[in-house]
Amino acid sequence: MSAYQSFIGLEIHIHLLTESKVFCNCPARFGDEPNRNVCPVCMGYPGVLPALNEEAIFMSYLVGRALNCELADEAIFDRKNYFYPDMTKNYQISQFHSPVGRNGWFDIRLEGEETKRIRIHDIHLEEDAGKMIHASGGSLLDYNRAGTALLEIVTEPDLVTGEDAEAFIQQFRNLVRQLGVCDGNMEEGSLRCDGNVSINLKGKGLGTKTEVKNVNSSRFLRQALSYEIRRQKKLLDKGEAITQETRLWDEAAGRTEAMRSKESAHDYRYFPEPDLPPFRPTPDFLGKVDEALIELPLARRTRFVEELGVKEVQADLLTEERATADFFEATVAAGVEAAAAAAWICGDVQKHLKRREIALGESSLSPARLAALIKLVEENTVNRNGAREVLEAVLDEDKDPAEIVAERGLEQEDNSAELEALIAKIADENPQAVEQLTSGDMKPIGFFVGQIMRASGGKADPKQVQSLIRAKFGL
Repeated sequence: MSAYQSFIGLEIHIHLLTESKVFCNCPARFGDEPNRNVCPVCMGYPGVLPALNEEAIFMSYLVGRALNCELADEAIFDRKNYFYPDMTKNYQISQFHSPVGRNGWFDIRLEGEETKRIRIHDIHLEEDAGKMIHASGGSLLDYNRAGTALLEIVTEPDLVTGEDAEAFIQQFRNLVRQLGVCDGNMEEGSLRCDGNVSINLKGKGLGTKTEVKNVNSSRFLRQALSYEIRRQKKLLDKGEAITQETRLWDEAAGRTEAMRSKESAHDYRYFPEPDLPPFRPTPDFLGKVDEALIELPLARRTRFVEELGVKEVQADLLTEERATADFFEATVAAGVEAAAAAAWICGDVQKHLKRREIALGESSLSPARLAALIKLVEENTVNRNGAREVLEAVLDEDKDPAEIVAERGLEQEDNSAELEALIAKIADENPQAVEQLTSGDMKPIGFFVGQIMRASGGKADPKQVQSLIRAKFGL
């Protein structure tokens, strides 16, 4: 079999979180009664005029800045002409000649590899089409989605595998969610992705590409593109040509299937939209875009690891949601070590939140309360088991940790003498374990700690117990 090289580029569409549609005042809501949120503008009635949604263009420039694009001094809208039932006016207002941004890049982290830079060809703002619902007796049309603000992000073919594409879409989704411009819900269609894939002999450049559509999860995107690479390799191995076409992903069958021949830009007969003037951002507008830009998730993750000493797996979880990362930083700012805050948030806090099926921001746990709880443990006021009980009570009763400790009598007393007596008793009963310790084998420490915790009803401080064991045996 010949050595092939694969090339993958993505076309990502995101619904911007605007109150109204991009060119009219209809609500941009998901799940409403079909054809409720429509008007003459988004339905394309003769004589109506579109008006640009300022919130949509602002979000578009914000994404462009986050993706390191060259932002347009003059963003021009075009008509993309095509006939299909989901677009009533037979053209889509989009951007082709002068989009919001060009020539950007987005860094992604691949498992087991260094950060990889993926070039962004362009981002452009357009209106979404309606939704076709295919039923046994025919097709139904819901135009509520028609005219919703849709931002398309087109990458260069810098991705190589289905796994690369999955990592990109997951990390891009994280970015737009944290920017607050899209909820990233692929199941509802607010984030959709098409994959363009081609293969060729190594060193020969791009091959004939196919486009894979109808992919509604990052996992299916990986599977679809991986399948398509294998399919194209088999065709080339047999000496057959690859057809430039659009294919659909059949998740049940686990394969792609031909849908139609792939269109080219000239097929759409783009020309400038006569009813919308060019958008020219002012210095004040661009200044507000810069002010709204946040620390990007990958940069924040890197800072947590390199500057705060957080473990990589914890940094992944902490930066998955902006609210979690903000909570973590606020906890550290309240005066506790980053390692302790990360361990609590990624461990016990997440466990209790999942059990209650609530988000961190919806709970009664605040950064100040978590910091106070961690300090109680560090000061040996409560042991770790007692702290876990306190955490659960904070979430259930909406009280401060110190108040709960006082109410439940969870304060630790100085019981060193009692613990030393327990250690001596266990040592007398287990001479073999003592011999192992004194000969340099540290394994019995866990045995001693377990016995003492059992004897004390779990109230002993494990760290204190370990310290007393080491002192007794000169370890």
